[in-house]
Amino acid sequence: LYFWDMSLANVAASSVEGLFTTFDLLLIIFGAIFLLNTLEKSGGVSAIRRSFNSISDDRRIQVVILAWLFGSFIEGASGFGTPAAVAAPLMVAMGFPAAGAVMLGMMIQSTPVTFGAVGTPVLVGVQEGVASPEFLAMLTASGVSMGQYVNAVTVRAAVIHGITGTLMPTLMVVMMTRFFGSNRSWTEGLSILPFTLFGGIAFTVPYVMTAWILGPEFPSLVGGLVGLAIVSFTTRRGFLVPEDTWDFPDRKNWPSDWSSDLDKKSNAVEERAHMSSPKAWAPYLILAFFLILSRLPSLPVGTALRSLRFEWTEILGTSITAGTTPLYLPGTIMIVVVVITAFMHRMDFSGLKSAFVDSSKVLAGAGFVLVFTVPMVKVYINSGINDSGFASMPLAMADWVATTVGGIWPLFAGPTGALGAFIAGSNTVSNLMFAAFQHEVAVRLAVSSAMIVALQAVGAAAGNMIAIHNVVAASATVGLLGKEGSTLRKTILPTIYYLLVVGLLGMLA
Repeated sequence: LYFWDMSLANVAASSVEGLFTTFDLLLIIFGAIFLLNTLEKSGGVSAIRRSFNSISDDRRIQVVILAWLFGSFIEGASGFGTPAAVAAPLMVAMGFPAAGAVMLGMMIQSTPVTFGAVGTPVLVGVQEGVASPEFLAMLTASGVSMGQYVNAVTVRAAVIHGITGTLMPTLMVVMMTRFFGSNRSWTEGLSILPFTLFGGIAFTVPYVMTAWILGPEFPSLVGGLVGLAIVSFTTRRGFLVPEDTWDFPDRKNWPSDWSSDLDKKSNAVEERAHMSSPKAWAPYLILAFFLILSRLPSLPVGTALRSLRFEWTEILGTSITAGTTPLYLPGTIMIVVVVITAFMHRMDFSGLKSAFVDSSKVLAGAGFVLVFTVPMVKVYINSGINDSGFASMPLAMADWVATTVGGIWPLFAGPTGALGAFIAGSNTVSNLMFAAFQHEVAVRLAVSSAMIVALQAVGAAAGNMIAIHNVVAASATVGLLGKEGSTLRKTILPTIYYLLVVGLLGMLA
């Protein structure tokens, strides 16, 4: 209002536009958490845990299958910190130290995050983040649609993740053996290198292919599911499985900071094993089927769902327009799957009601943050609509960075995204804050905008490993609150690895 001389009407209209985006985000978050809580109440999560226990007793193999592959699948379906919140308690129930489960749960939130919650960080974060009037005018002038631009960012981000993320299972295993093994050894983790590399490739190959063919909604979902099926099948047949079996030291020898009350109660967790594994997995398979059905351009389903659109054009007499298509949002589809799951798993009303109440509590917490953050970001993006003649805030920042840093900016694009995720606890919010800025820097340096924005998205994903909001949430699920600093001192190591490799790839691109 003061420095940029934006009119009160433009600030208010931008805030309203932000509230439309907030609604989309909250519906997706609610649908994802509601589905997960429904599976917990129905016994589906217990059945999934039982299926993992039957594959291998080697903790290193369990990390690759449960944490890396299953966690990536959950990230693709739910996002917003749920992989750590789901995988960490499962690992504790299987006998992992609580501190180790939180560390591994945080490391899941890296490669799959950019396409988490069926592509929300790209479809909402990047797409809404770059959608300034100047950017839209540039697309129109160049004859490129927003969909084509988003797909270009998607493919580049997937390739960068594919190269960098293939080593993540190896890092997860060696950090587990180093920090939570009897011998505190890196080499005990490296001794299973062929298996961990296979686990990495089993995810990243279908992940990149899905991004190339289907777009941003499905890479993590499909990569996690395909990788899980492949590695579970081959492990049962002994492929690349080491002869020795690695385990944690005896529980009575664990340091006090490894465990929590949940560790002690893990053996008392109710094993609702009446449900078969296929039945437990069915809701996520149905979700994937419905999402693909609604996203394939050759089918009329997506067009029909988008036909219901609520729009406010020229908000408060300004040039700003906002809208939402609620039936097309993944959150609505997830709620439909919840209803199907309730019948399929023969849930009673009290169980479904409990899942709804628990999900609403999570929604209230997320909503309190987003209802202020997203409108503020929209004001920042639309700040070019002013009476002072100033460029928008992202443009002004880009001018300064292009002049100061110059051609080595690709080294810093990823860490900028990571900083946003560290502060906000969200890849999506980081992309909303910095995507327009990254685009403008790319324009001034005459480099690929899609590549720089992809580096932003990848860096923001890596930043989730050190996001304070996420580590607190993950710690809470295993009763380990107050020890977040110890976890962050460990997860900073894979974060540094990720950002260094991403920066080098950006310089070479």
